[in-house]
Amino acid sequence: MTGRIVRALALVLTASAVLAGSAGAATHPRVLAIEFGPDLEINPVTQDWFNNQLKRAEKGNYDAAVVLLDTPGGLSTSMKKMYQRELVAKVPVIVYVAPEGARAASAGVWVSEAADVLAMAPTTNIGSSTPIDSSGGNLGSDLRRKVINDAAASLTALAESHHRNTTWPARAVRVASNLTATQARNRNVIDMTAPSLQALLKKLDGYKTKDENRPFTLHLAGAQVDTTSPGFFTRLLNTLIDPNILSLLFLAGLAGIGFEIFHPGVVLPGALGAVALVTALFGFSVLPISWAGLALILLGVGLLIIDAHVISHGALTISGLIAMAVGMLMLFHNAPSPYKTSVPLVLSFTLILGLFWALGMTKAVQVRRRPVTTGPASMVGEQGVARGDGLVFVHGELWRANPVDGESLRPGDPVEVAGIDDESLSLSVRPLRPAV
Repeated sequence: MTGRIVRALALVLTASAVLAGSAGAATHPRVLAIEFGPDLEINPVTQDWFNNQLKRAEKGNYDAAVVLLDTPGGLSTSMKKMYQRELVAKVPVIVYVAPEGARAASAGVWVSEAADVLAMAPTTNIGSSTPIDSSGGNLGSDLRRKVINDAAASLTALAESHHRNTTWPARAVRVASNLTATQARNRNVIDMTAPSLQALLKKLDGYKTKDENRPFTLHLAGAQVDTTSPGFFTRLLNTLIDPNILSLLFLAGLAGIGFEIFHPGVVLPGALGAVALVTALFGFSVLPISWAGLALILLGVGLLIIDAHVISHGALTISGLIAMAVGMLMLFHNAPSPYKTSVPLVLSFTLILGLFWALGMTKAVQVRRRPVTTGPASMVGEQGVARGDGLVFVHGELWRANPVDGESLRPGDPVEVAGIDDESLSLSVRPLRPAV
């Protein structure tokens, strides 16, 4: 009896150990590593991808989301949506400025300060968050005070909520202060430094976040790390919102569709033009554009087309090229400094287009001035021989003819075609020598 009780207890203990092991395996920590870099700019495309990854971490029941950040900054509107999403995430968000040589600059500082944990790898830097105007220069005095004070207050509030240095954020905004990883740690701008992601996760084992509204206790040592980075489509869209590419795509789209309109049935130019135009319009919906710049581009294209049908001695072509160049430069005037149209590119494009247009117009004028070589009108100036019954033999054919001087033609008289009557399909001819 006693032996049976001992064996039963042994079985219970063994089952408990197996269940405990299974439970331990089931609760093994998992981390989603979000690679926001290298040098990935903050814009609506990357913002959507970033927010979707945080949503994935929540739905996937990850224990934390680690953002491996390396960015020069970007659009303030996208930046705000990103750090607001961090602040309401249901999982702890850790920003790790990495790998070595990475930076969290400009708008990237807000994304960093909004994290529950902010860490940096060696030889990285953070800062330079002074707002600038759309041309990349300093703001005007009155506007500058408003924008600078607002930016400093928002960045300081993020640092304060996580019990970090509240003096440096204002300096990062007002004087573009920039710190190395060591300097940032010594000044309590960040929470810690770590040489690698695994080392960081080990340091965070048992770490308690400092935001009272989002208290988390992290247990991440030996965590399983699932890495995610922007896919081909995201990187493609991120590349396509380059203002230089968008401007050229827009013009290429207009050219392709215009070619299809004037030469129906070719199909390929129209199809490619439609793709280019829709892609450009997508970029226009992402980046703030100047409607005056867009109107100038359309005006320039219109002037070039008009000059191909009227005589202006090149005045409309020059006006169109100037309007197009100014429009391309103005098109993204309202966008921040990373999203500007290259002046050398615009000038080069305008010069090349002008040369091709001048060459094309020259060829067109030469063609217009050539004598007609096909159809009945091509017979004007041809010579022939009069036959009887009011007929002449011209160009291997017999034609009914009327002498321009009203005199009758005798068979064998040489004649020259002076014109053609389209209604009666008869020729007007003049004798080449007087009748005898």
